[in-house]
Amino acid sequence: MGDSKICDISDDVRDELRKFRFRKSTKNSALILKINREKQLLVLDELLDDISVRELQESLPGHQPRYVIYTYKMIHDDSRISYPMCFIFYTPRDSQMELQMMYAYTKSALQREINLTRVYEIRELDELTEEWLKEKLK
Repeated sequence: MGDSKICDISDDVRDELRKFRFRKSTKNSALILKINREKQLLVLDELLDDISVRELQESLPGHQPRYVIYTYKMIHDDSRISYPMCFIFYTPRDSQMELQMMYAYTKSALQREINLTRVYEIRELDELTEEWLKEKLK
C-alpha cells in the first residue's frame, strides 16, 4: 500500500481542461480522464461532444475508475437554460484496490486543478442517470 501516490497531471490534460472550461458549447459534453498506471500520470481518455447522460454511462468502462468532467444543458422550470459543469468521480466497487487508491489520492489534486464545486461520486454505472444528475444539480 505504501507506494500509492498522487499521479501527475499531464500537460495535455491541463490544456484540455482549460479548453474544455472555456468552450462555448450548447450541448452536453464530457471530458473523460484516466490514470496511466505505469507512468503514474493522469491522461486524456476521450472527449465526447453532444453526449447524453445515457451515452456517457455507456461509454464508461465497467471495471475501471474514471474522472468525468461533464457539462450538462439544464433547462429550468422557468425555461432558463444553464450549463452547469460538474466533476464526476467514478470508481466501480470491483475495480482493483490499488487503482481505486491511485484515483482517490489524485482526485483532490485534479479537483484543485479544475476548481469545480459540483463534485459527485458514483460506484455503479447504473447510478449515472439523468434523474440522478438533475437531482444533484438542483
